[in-house]
Amino acid sequence: MNEVAAGLRSDRSDDTVQRRLWRPLAAGAISIAGIGISIYLLIVHYQPSALVCTNSGVVDCQKVLTSPQSVIFGIPVPIFGLAFFLGMTAMSLPGAWRSTSVWLARARLVSVVVGMGMVIYLISQEALVLHVICLWCTGVHVLTFAMFLIVITGWEDTGYAQSRYED
Repeated sequence: MNEVAAGLRSDRSDDTVQRRLWRPLAAGAISIAGIGISIYLLIVHYQPSALVCTNSGVVDCQKVLTSPQSVIFGIPVPIFGLAFFLGMTAMSLPGAWRSTSVWLARARLVSVVVGMGMVIYLISQEALVLHVICLWCTGVHVLTFAMFLIVITGWEDTGYAQSRYED
C-alpha cells in the first residue's frame, strides 16, 4: 500500500512541476515588459519630448503623463509601476514560485491585489477626471491585470500550497 501511495505522490509532484512551469515564465515575461514600459514612462515624465503616442481625441498620452494625476505623494506614477514589476519579477522567479514560504506566497498575492487597486484608481483618474486615456498606461494596466490573473488562479501551484497538500 505504501508503494502505491508513494507512486501517486510522485506522479502528482511530476504533474505539479509541469503545471507550475508556465506560471513563473509568463509572470516573468509580463514583469519584464512592465519594467520596460515603466522605464519608458519615467523617461517621458522627465522628458516629454520622448513621447511616442497620439495626442488627439480620446487618446492623449501627453495630457495623462503631464497631468497632476501623474504624481502621487510627489512621486511620479511610473516609479510605482517600476517598483511593482521589479518586485513581481523577484517573486515570480521559478525558485520563488516553488518556495514553501507562506510570507512570499502572501506577499505575491497582496502585491497583485494592490496593483489592481492602483490600476482601478488610475483608470478612474483617466476616465473621470482627465477624460482621455494613455495607450502606454493602458499597456501597463493590461500587464498588471494579466499578472493578477496568473497569481490568483495559480495559488494551488505555489510551493506553499503544495507543501500544505503533502502534509
